[in-house]
Amino acid sequence: MKKFLIILFYGCIQFAFAQNYNLAKQYLNDGDFEKAVVYYEKLHKENPIQTEYVQDLITCYQQLERFDDAEKTITTILKSKKAHPIYLVELGYNFTLQQKDAEASEYYDQALKVIEENQRFTYSIGTRFQKYTLLDYAEKTFTKAMEINPELDYNFPLARIYGEQGKIEEMYQAYLALIRNGSTSQSSILRNIDAFITSDGSNENNIKLKRLLLKNAQKDPDVIWNELLSWLFVREKKYNSAFTQEKAIYKRLDESSLNRIEDLAKVTFNDNTYKISKEIYQFIIKKNNDIGLKLTASLRVIEISLLDENANLEEIETSFKNLLDTYDIKSNTLQLQVDYAKFLTFQKNESEKAINLLKRSLNLPLNNYGKAFIKMALGDILVYSQKFNQALIYFSQVQKSLKNDVLGQDARFKVAQTSFYKGDFDWALTQLKVLRSSTSQLIANDAMQLSLLISDNIQEDSTMTALKAYAKADLLAYQNKNKEAIATLQIILKDHKGEKIEDEALLKQGQLLEKQKEYEQASFNYQKIIEFYGSGILADDAYYAIAQLYENQLNDIQKAKENYEKIIYNHQDSYYFPLARKNFRRLRGDQLE
Repeated sequence: MKKFLIILFYGCIQFAFAQNYNLAKQYLNDGDFEKAVVYYEKLHKENPIQTEYVQDLITCYQQLERFDDAEKTITTILKSKKAHPIYLVELGYNFTLQQKDAEASEYYDQALKVIEENQRFTYSIGTRFQKYTLLDYAEKTFTKAMEINPELDYNFPLARIYGEQGKIEEMYQAYLALIRNGSTSQSSILRNIDAFITSDGSNENNIKLKRLLLKNAQKDPDVIWNELLSWLFVREKKYNSAFTQEKAIYKRLDESSLNRIEDLAKVTFNDNTYKISKEIYQFIIKKNNDIGLKLTASLRVIEISLLDENANLEEIETSFKNLLDTYDIKSNTLQLQVDYAKFLTFQKNESEKAINLLKRSLNLPLNNYGKAFIKMALGDILVYSQKFNQALIYFSQVQKSLKNDVLGQDARFKVAQTSFYKGDFDWALTQLKVLRSSTSQLIANDAMQLSLLISDNIQEDSTMTALKAYAKADLLAYQNKNKEAIATLQIILKDHKGEKIEDEALLKQGQLLEKQKEYEQASFNYQKIIEFYGSGILADDAYYAIAQLYENQLNDIQKAKENYEKIIYNHQDSYYFPLARKNFRRLRGDQLE
């Protein structure tokens, strides 16, 4: 019983301590220092060796400008033989707050002398100087320790200090030393460096880093400098220079891996720099023995060639046939089969050949995803051929077999889209209502757009004349018959002026005009949506489209920024909001993550 009472007694004491501390911390966080200091004085008196109590107590005294009480508390601690030397920094900072710089310097210098005798206090003293933005003293702390003991490495905190001081070159040197020593991950260091450079190669910070890297490369023939130069050139979008570095890395690593070069190829392709992208993929084809990678690179070269409006279709078809001769129709060459089938359909208008090829592919031993991949392509080609019912069968099969997969959701959207082309608007709406909550934001956005198009115009026009004409134009665009689609949309704009479908027709026609490189006319369409349908659901689409047009085609950065800004301030719930914000900041010259 007695033991139980003792345990209960100490438990009550601990509970009281915890309750008092929680109250003290709450008052401190709320800025109510008068109340907080009462609790901290009590806590410190009852437990004088508890570091957190005394630190918070000192903070309270200083916030209340009770500097003498803070000094007395710190001095008492320093009298102890076991006192931590960070309290020398604390005492110095107490004088700094009173603008007594001479007294402050005296204690800061004492803290630095501690490092000469015992380097194990380096990090705590250095970071305490950093806490109070005493960066020169923090720098001296870490550099002094490294001078005394060269085996110590404080380059990471030093780099951060140099960055705060604006000593960019010294910061780079500290970070590069970390990378060279392998003591910190390269990706972590590059994230820190990235905050100081931009995509502009003439930026002063970029030039300083490039100069240091080249200097290091001359002194030390380590492949790390090539890797860092390549990273910098990619950041600056100097892809030719990055490719030169990557080829040097590949050669110096005894041509053991093409992974880095493959990554660069993907970056250039995604950035629409097709000339250098094609060159890199051709290099991969030449140097690679991996069948899968070689085939992927070959298909990407063909894809880039097809982007050329003067592409020689006969030569491209020969390339496809050569690949089929080499790799054959197998379960591991599905991408080749699908790409060739789509080429036959959308570039050569030979959809029957494409359908026969893919039906043959379906007889291969395939898993569910393989079958779905072929069926989706087959459905697309059947839609092109206006064999809507057959296409719906394949899309529905994929939807059922991969119900909870993004591919299954995409198949459901294809069902809705095909039903739309077919004129079965009610069934299309039924499918689209399910997809509006799709896990894929892109599918959900497309589903909502098409759903609103159908529902708005069914209500307005019971004969659905305009909607049927729009569906026809949309199908023509799908079939790459852009001129016919533009003409059909023009009829809608003429015969259904002022109706709800007008903004949809303007947007679709603007997108097709862009494909035809009729940029001024496309801009006119988007501007018309903004002017007459500024409060409609397509206003954000129009703002984003015209901003992209001004940025990428019409070379008017100011107008591009203005239109991105409209989305940022007036359309925060738009699908385009994050893209508009990122593009606006980039054009403004902000440093992006």
